[in-house]
Amino acid sequence: MTRPITAGVDGTEESIAALDWAAREAVRRGLALRVVQAWRFQPYEAIDAADLDTQAGWVRDAVSEAARAVSSRHSGLEVTTDVLEGESAEQLVGAAADAEMLVIGARGHGPVVGFLLGSVGQQVIAETTRPVVLVRAGDQPTAEAAGREIVVGQEGEPEDSADTLRFAFETAAARGATVRAVRAWTLPPVFAYSPGSMKLLDEAGGLEPYERKALTAALEPWRERFPDVPVLEHIEMGSAGQVLLSVAGRAQLMVVGRRARRTAVGARIGSVAHGVLHHAPCPVAVVPHARVTQA
Repeated sequence: MTRPITAGVDGTEESIAALDWAAREAVRRGLALRVVQAWRFQPYEAIDAADLDTQAGWVRDAVSEAARAVSSRHSGLEVTTDVLEGESAEQLVGAAADAEMLVIGARGHGPVVGFLLGSVGQQVIAETTRPVVLVRAGDQPTAEAAGREIVVGQEGEPEDSADTLRFAFETAAARGATVRAVRAWTLPPVFAYSPGSMKLLDEAGGLEPYERKALTAALEPWRERFPDVPVLEHIEMGSAGQVLLSVAGRAQLMVVGRRARRTAVGARIGSVAHGVLHHAPCPVAVVPHARVTQA
């Protein structure tokens, strides 16, 4: 089944930027674009707008106008629209389930400092099973120019980052871009060493060569699948979030994983994704890992 790219709009400047980003990506990938808006009926006593059908008509008109505007900029792009009645986060999570990715807007702190996530954005990222891309107001196509990279974080075993790497390589292939794969490492506490881990480290020649070998192994199947995508391997000591942000200035898109962590109060965004979302100057794609952990 071919999935569309879905953009969530609400009339804000941020959501229009997200819609434009989604349209450009749909054109690159040869996919359809679905434009959705979630809304709930709000009675207004001060004005004559208490009728549900009247408000629904306003929303439909706004979504149709946004779709017409983006269609005029991308001839041949298949665009559909949907108005989803209900809580915004719940409806967007549902819309994402049938999408290649969900693209939404987020307020920015400033021209070079990342995103300000509201409760809806946090819930959508935490609960969706599909990639979510966040775009700030003012995002420009020029930021996708040649020479700017798709930066992706890799951690753990190859299977732990498979979905994240797949998204990064597919995006790079569609854009003719380079993938910069980043693996951060830190010195583990002495008590974390075991005879087995010490043996592996000795065989690898030390911690940094061990981490480099792990990154190379994780990238191998994606290099084979996408032989035309240039790849840069980036190994650096430090926290994953800090290392990723240190190369964010080179990125046209930053891709991070999000392990589905369930708690008593619902799903949670991991610390790396949370840090990157709040400080990256470029659009950020958050890709959920397949495995779910309990917290």
